[in-house]
Amino acid sequence: MDHLQIDVILATYNRCKQLQTALDSLLRAHIPADLDVTIVVVDNNSTDDTRAVVQAYEPQFQNRLRYIFEGRQGKSFALNAGIAGTHGNLVGMIDDDERVDERWFDIVQEWFSKSDVDFIGGPCKPNWEIQPPEWVPYNYPGVIGIIDEVQEVRTFGQDYHGMLMGGNAVIRRSIFEKVGLYSPRLGRTHKQLLSCEDEDMYERLLAAGARGKYVPELIIYHYIPASRLMKSYYRKWFFWRGVSKFEMNRQRPEPVPHILGVPRYLYGRVVRDSMRALTKALSGKSRSSEIFSAELRLWDLAGWLYGGRLHSSK
Repeated sequence: MDHLQIDVILATYNRCKQLQTALDSLLRAHIPADLDVTIVVVDNNSTDDTRAVVQAYEPQFQNRLRYIFEGRQGKSFALNAGIAGTHGNLVGMIDDDERVDERWFDIVQEWFSKSDVDFIGGPCKPNWEIQPPEWVPYNYPGVIGIIDEVQEVRTFGQDYHGMLMGGNAVIRRSIFEKVGLYSPRLGRTHKQLLSCEDEDMYERLLAAGARGKYVPELIIYHYIPASRLMKSYYRKWFFWRGVSKFEMNRQRPEPVPHILGVPRYLYGRVVRDSMRALTKALSGKSRSSEIFSAELRLWDLAGWLYGGRLHSSK
């Protein structure tokens, strides 16, 4: 077993205050003696005090904190810059609006020293700024980055059917040599809520035969601001997820019938969900979250169709 070295990549854009919270949590986390840790902040062309914040924290990390600037806007560019600019045999990823649990590094060391896993992920527990409204549809927790429904170890792609979230993931570096880096055509920018860079990577990991475990002890706490608990945010998120899914499907088409470049079953899903919500509304038995959930299916379909229009215009 090689000596374990983990580079924790923390991509950030104009959130220097939240970045401080993330760095504080990494300082508090216990690091086992046989795990070498480097924290790599990738500044994705920020215009705030991100560089100054990192410089201020450098003495506390005792040569374990690095700063990389990536001028190409987009989370995939930032992640790829972090991976390319490091050399540890493990690559960890968290987001700038998260806190790691104090045992996060202990769990990493336990799993990669005793097991032949290629990647692990874990729960993203919510840290609410405000009490979530009644209309929030909890059947779509990924919109606001909540993953906390499984309490035992599961195998990705087998008995765990969730996805490896990039905000709480550790991957062997050797796997990237097989599957490649994150797709620059996906991932959020300062102008667009494109997404699915994690989903695209996860599908490639499974296709390559990589072995992954969902580990409930690998915990992070994700800050959910009030600005994300607005219907406008959910609508925009679903729309751009649809655009992103179109791009993924264009690269690796689903083996199903398509209409206007969209899998046919998505149209049926929209109709069924809309009819179900309408029936419940007319009977007076519907909840606001159920009605809004059906609406979001429409925004997702609209994103798919817009993605097709964007592609055909290029």
